[in-house]
Amino acid sequence: MIYLELLITFFKIGLFCFGGGYGMIPLLEREIVAHNWLTSQEFVNIISISEMTPGPIAINTATFVGYKTGGIPGGMFATVGVVLPSLILILVISHFLYKYQHHPIIKETIYGIRPVVLALIIQAAIFVAKNTFFKEGGSIKTILNFNTSGHFLEIINPATIAITVVSLILLLVSKIHPILVILAAGVIGVILHFMGVL
Repeated sequence: MIYLELLITFFKIGLFCFGGGYGMIPLLEREIVAHNWLTSQEFVNIISISEMTPGPIAINTATFVGYKTGGIPGGMFATVGVVLPSLILILVISHFLYKYQHHPIIKETIYGIRPVVLALIIQAAIFVAKNTFFKEGGSIKTILNFNTSGHFLEIINPATIAITVVSLILLLVSKIHPILVILAAGVIGVILHFMGVL
C-alpha cells in the first residue's frame, strides 16, 4: 500500500503544482510532513541537496522520499507519480496551446497564473529561510515577542545568516558561477560544523 500511497501523493503534487520547482516546495512540504515521511528540518535539508544535484527539485525530492519510505520501488513509484501529470497534460494540451497560444483567453489565463506562481516562490523562500536562520523551536513570532527579545542570539543561526548574505552579494555583484558559490558554502558549512559553530 505504501507504493500506491507514494504514487497517488506525488501524482497529486505533480498535478496541482504550478511554477516549476520552487513553486512546488509549499505543497511538497505540506504533503511530505503530513504523511510523516520527513520532518520539516529534514525536508529543508533535502531541498538543499536537491538544489546541489542535477535534476528538478520535485523529482529529486520525490525520489529521495520514495526511497527512504519504500526502498528502490518506492523511489520509482514516487518519481513516476510526480512526473506523470506533467507528461499527460503536456501531451494533451501541446497541440491546442500551440494553435491557440495568441488567443486572448489563453493569454489572460497565463497572465493571471503568474502572480500565484510568484506567491508560491515567495512562500517557499520564507519557509526555507525560517528553517535555515532559526534553530529548532525558534520562529519569527518568537523574535517579535518583546518578552523573549533577550534570547535573540539563542534562537538564530548567525553563521547561516552570514553565509546567506555573502552568497547573495557574490551572486549579485560578481561573475562567480552559482555552482562555485554553492560548493564554497557547502565547504564552509562542513568546516563550521566541525568547529562547533553550526
